[in-house]
Amino acid sequence: MAGIELSSSAFTDHAIIPRRYTRDGDDTSPPLEWSGVPGGTRELLLLCEDPDAPSGTFVHWLVTGIDPEARSVGAGETPRGGTPLTNGFGGSGWGGPMPPAGDEAHRYFFRLYALPEPVQIPDNASAEDVHRAVDGAALASGNIVGLYQR
Repeated sequence: MAGIELSSSAFTDHAIIPRRYTRDGDDTSPPLEWSGVPGGTRELLLLCEDPDAPSGTFVHWLVTGIDPEARSVGAGETPRGGTPLTNGFGGSGWGGPMPPAGDEAHRYFFRLYALPEPVQIPDNASAEDVHRAVDGAALASGNIVGLYQR
């Protein structure tokens, strides 16, 4: 599968996510930029998940229906054309990191998928639901990992 280059001006891959983008701060979604979306893409899907959460992989951000021509999203915004679904906190859109105090740094995987057709993801979908729906269907994907510890 081809790769999408996903990055953020707020943090580098495997670096600390600034407090502003967490529930300890402003709880604002971080800015993201990407390139390498292949032709034939009809929809982008964005997932941010924490596989280190004590109760299992936790969904922090899930956006479907993103315009395949979009190449970035600003801090605190929804990607162009996207529909934010319910996160693990029960809210719509971004729900920033808030790992248990004293835990080692949790990893937050921001994943962007290029899909050849729109995918039906139910609201309140788990990370596993999303992976089942897109992992075999994606034309390309990319990720960046941020870290956060309290």
